[in-house]
Amino acid sequence: MPKTPDMANLHSLPMMNYIVCEKPGELKLKQKEVPTPSPHEALLQIKNIGICGTDLHAYTGNQAYFTYPRILGHELAAQILEIEDHPTLKAGDKVVVMPYMSCGTCIACRQGKTNCCQHLEVLGVHTDGGMQEIITVSHDFLIPAPQLSYQEMAIVEPLSIGAHAIRRSDLQVGEFIAVMGAGPIGLGIMALAQMMGATVIAMDINDQRLQFAQEVIGVDHTINVASNPLAKVQEITDHDLATAVFDATGNRQALEAGPQFMAHGGRYILVGLSKDQLSFNHPSIHAKEATLMCSRNATREDFQFVIKVLERQAFPTEAFITHMVPFGQMITQFEEWLKPESGVIKAMIEL
Repeated sequence: MPKTPDMANLHSLPMMNYIVCEKPGELKLKQKEVPTPSPHEALLQIKNIGICGTDLHAYTGNQAYFTYPRILGHELAAQILEIEDHPTLKAGDKVVVMPYMSCGTCIACRQGKTNCCQHLEVLGVHTDGGMQEIITVSHDFLIPAPQLSYQEMAIVEPLSIGAHAIRRSDLQVGEFIAVMGAGPIGLGIMALAQMMGATVIAMDINDQRLQFAQEVIGVDHTINVASNPLAKVQEITDHDLATAVFDATGNRQALEAGPQFMAHGGRYILVGLSKDQLSFNHPSIHAKEATLMCSRNATREDFQFVIKVLERQAFPTEAFITHMVPFGQMITQFEEWLKPESGVIKAMIEL
């Protein structure tokens, strides 16, 4: 079996570090044995881990589908340590991990919608994730990315969520779209939508993030929703409103406000996830013959699309990753990333 230099030392170091969220507000650094891969699994050394809103929500106790204790982490860049019986992948290869463990047999999977598998288990949410030095993952969920840096690989997953939402929306060249939420997912949607020829209106309550959207992502229009946002969307669109509205906040108030910015005949795409029940005024959305759709996770097609975008250097990765810390220092930094004044866009852990 081919082995990397890391693999040569693996069995002399049977213990490895991992970080677990024991309960809301409590992260702990622990040790356990290095896992042994089953047949059809690869042994992976984690290189970079992106910190997602899901991780932050789990830490604060506000994440749906979540139980404790849980090892967080699903934005993963890795190198293969061991792999058997794979036609193309080998030890030493760089791989992006698709963290959506789908069953392959349910009705959604049979229709190619593995992102919303009936029995879906997402790493770091339903099952333990990648905030550990070494993990095992099925061959089915590995995507080679030899041309990308490990930092680029670790942002493939969040950008793929945006790519999937755009694909769901059937975005057309020349559309005016509104994206609510200028966090990592929203910024990804904005950047990819612009590449596809849309005119983007960025909406948020944080002026610093709106400035980032304008200066780094290059969006056409920004609106702070604290000050008469509907009138501003009307002005920008010559009173047509946005033909597609994307929510990337997961905030109940924002989610319920979204339809007012949508044009007649428009689409409303819910990308962010809230634990709450939502309420919409039926006459107002019925009058617009609104299409309301949810967008969950991403598929291999979306991952491969984003990898090609990053290979072209078409996304500002360096500016997007605003905070980088070593694995051993993550716990002391985590609460700081919850604060808007920290200026975090994408925080990342390096191993």
